[in-house]
Amino acid sequence: MSGGLLAEGLAREMGRRLAPKEVTEATRKHAEAYARLLPDVRPLPGARELLASLTAAGVPWAIATSGRRESAGPTLALLDLPATATVVSRDDVAHAKPDPDLFRTAAEWLGVPIAATVVVGDSVWDMLAARRAPTLGVGVLSGGYGADELERAGAYRVYQDPADLLNHLDEVGVR
Repeated sequence: MSGGLLAEGLAREMGRRLAPKEVTEATRKHAEAYARLLPDVRPLPGARELLASLTAAGVPWAIATSGRRESAGPTLALLDLPATATVVSRDDVAHAKPDPDLFRTAAEWLGVPIAATVVVGDSVWDMLAARRAPTLGVGVLSGGYGADELERAGAYRVYQDPADLLNHLDEVGVR
């Protein structure tokens, strides 16, 4: 969920609109809390291997994150991405997920039509953005959502983690 959606959800729960200063403060506190958890963050099982396999097969791929580059950077560093990796962050688009801007920009930067892409995500926001792009959405169970929720949001298939997806790439058209 983007910081903007987080702020909107918080305001809804509080039953009032948040002042700009409150939104800024909530976003700052969220970033601080995440930074405290960062030492415990690990790549999902098979994430590095999936990206390496796609690269070896000549399949263009990108990382599209609703996070700002500054806050997403330490997490992305855990993936040991090549210097040539395409990374689209919240800083690069007008709107974050569930709007499709991140995915459309990633496809554009890769030089591929959006309809020829597959979005792999772990949230209903990812699946909604994939549908709006429009492209195929594939879920992984790491974002706190269940398979049924991801499927209702539009996931074509749902896998346990990137390792499981790697073992089933043929199901999403990767050869």
